[in-house]
Amino acid sequence: MKRVYIAVINDLVADQRLNRVALLLVRNGLQVRCIGRRFRSSPAFQPEEFQIRRYRMVFNSGPLFYAFFNIRLFLTLIFWKRPDLIIANDLDTLPAAYISSRIRRVPLLYDSHELFTQVPELIFRKRVQQVWKWIESIFLPRLKYAVTVSYPIAEIYRRLYRVRFRVVRNVPLRLPRPEKGQKPGRYQGKHLIIYQGALNVGRGLELIIRTMHFLENAMLIIAGKGDIEGELLKLVREERLEEKVDFKGRLIPEELISLTSSCDLGISLEEDLGLSYRYSLPNKLFDYIQARIPVLCSALPEMSRIVETYGVGVSTNERDPEKLAAVIRYMFHERSAGAWMDALDKAANELCWENESQTYLDLVAQCGLLD
Repeated sequence: MKRVYIAVINDLVADQRLNRVALLLVRNGLQVRCIGRRFRSSPAFQPEEFQIRRYRMVFNSGPLFYAFFNIRLFLTLIFWKRPDLIIANDLDTLPAAYISSRIRRVPLLYDSHELFTQVPELIFRKRVQQVWKWIESIFLPRLKYAVTVSYPIAEIYRRLYRVRFRVVRNVPLRLPRPEKGQKPGRYQGKHLIIYQGALNVGRGLELIIRTMHFLENAMLIIAGKGDIEGELLKLVREERLEEKVDFKGRLIPEELISLTSSCDLGISLEEDLGLSYRYSLPNKLFDYIQARIPVLCSALPEMSRIVETYGVGVSTNERDPEKLAAVIRYMFHERSAGAWMDALDKAANELCWENESQTYLDLVAQCGLLD
């Protein structure tokens, strides 16, 4: 059986794209092992279909973290049984993956989940950004097989490095329309707004927290973890919104799907901070659609195109909490009247992994792994 190693720098648990890719490859007759890291707070995770390895790191941020992670990843890829394909997810795993693929003479597939050097965490730190741009300029022009999550990002990479990136969007598996039961516990009788994903700079989380002042009988659920979690918790306490904002942490996919489908509105209010966010297509956008809840998103090109083309919610440039609350109240009213359901069903049937994954399989076949 042919062997694939997939490398990513997160803890694997909540990386839905990685899990979908791993399962796709397993179900097409390949043996898959995923490599990531483990935090103290990482939940137990041992999927039945593929193997995993998670490193415990002495350093958890900064240049020493990235250096030591890549050293460990390189040694793993060199000394494990020879693979037939290595998949590197994002630029922070590419150095080790590329060098080991050349030494072992196996193909490498690069899966870029974002325009890495243009994320907000880097555009405000020019020296660090320049280091990553230098790393990118070394490895990307040498790639033969590459994939990313949106067409504008693929075009930017093509212009910069003359490398063709195929596009596989971050869409989930197709789900049937969920049954709408009674909301659990403290959520009963309330309108529920959900944000799912990383708690990082530029995600509009401070904005939606302050917006809760102007929404009656509503609760914001934040499902995820990230760099600014402590700041967000402090903001909620300072604004005395503990009864209106609930932090759920990182959830396994099954729990997240169940929670999201019980909500009334999903938000993706990224700020226009760099090209990565401007042209992003977050997986949460598609997760909301599969859960059949309308979407409130920023009027950034790719997100608004999906929401407006399929008619599954509202895109807005509004950044004033009181005015944003008026938009949300309108959406609650329309949702209660049955709006968006037919459009959500149509979008869910089209924007799903069953349709999108064929491009990924085609790339793997080009790497020589599938007949």
